[in-house]
Amino acid sequence: MKKLNLKMAIAGILLCLSQIAFAQMPLPPVVPIWDANKVTLGLHKIGDNIYAIIPTTAETETSKGIPQATTGGFIVGDKGVLLIEVMMSKRLYDQEVALIKSVTDKPIIFAVNTSDHGDHCFSNYLLPPATIIIQNEFAKQRLSAQYDGIKDFMTTLFGTGRGIESSVFRPADLVIPKNSNLKLDLGGGKIVELLNVGTAQSPADLFVWMPNQKKFWAGNPFIAESPAIPWLFDGFFLEPTANLKRMYDFLPDDAIVIPGHGRITNKAGIKYTIDYVEELKKEVEAAVDKGLTLAQTKETVTMKDYDKGYVLFNWLHYNFNLPNAYKDISDNKKK
Repeated sequence: MKKLNLKMAIAGILLCLSQIAFAQMPLPPVVPIWDANKVTLGLHKIGDNIYAIIPTTAETETSKGIPQATTGGFIVGDKGVLLIEVMMSKRLYDQEVALIKSVTDKPIIFAVNTSDHGDHCFSNYLLPPATIIIQNEFAKQRLSAQYDGIKDFMTTLFGTGRGIESSVFRPADLVIPKNSNLKLDLGGGKIVELLNVGTAQSPADLFVWMPNQKKFWAGNPFIAESPAIPWLFDGFFLEPTANLKRMYDFLPDDAIVIPGHGRITNKAGIKYTIDYVEELKKEVEAAVDKGLTLAQTKETVTMKDYDKGYVLFNWLHYNFNLPNAYKDISDNKKK
């Protein structure tokens, strides 16, 4: 009982710290980052009864560095549909449902949230009552404890009147603990593996992998192709860096990758994320070894070779990615 109470106390502290971090978050250069009232979702068949759902602007705007809305997808199994992401608002969820109905009348039996960020899970309350919702264990803990706070945070980044206010908390039915996975057999050779490898962007990450068909929903850890850089604003750096590389190495070269916020790509298309975090780690380690302060490190580690037009580069690099790298690397050297 004492071990359980200690675990719950630690989780509570982490949840409070993350809430404080969100409250103090500096605003991006443009709000909303993308407008949920204007997004149109498109359907892409990527296999037999396997579909990606992608914003229609992603094909032309990803390479221009323009942030894109949430991607998703679904798999039609023998008994029903596994839906990946439920989106931020009823407007976008309704688009997903219409896309599903355009190819099948089968019910949504599973819904997977790959993150606790609202654009991945705020429409859970709209799912049919029988649908089984699946999340990372930490995601359920944080959503249970901080739902209203997360709604406020998402409203700050994506604006009022975008359908966030009407979201009602609905808890997950199945959770996957850290360093665990869940394998679902949808029939017809469609095996879906849900992987919780730990923090790759946040502690709430969940990856979706179809080993037989080599389809991979990467979620927020791999936001998009170049020039996008990762969004490491949950306070971590060294663990995400290791897990991003771990997942990249795990993928076969011919895997089809659906990033969290960009056009469909492949393994080579997400290498830019790996290159960025590894270079950031190297440069910050050198700065820490020289005894530079965080302010001095920001002046030195500008990473201009990776500033290729992504609208959010400065916001992410200087406010989150670099400071989190500095904190983790400095703390690690004290051990």
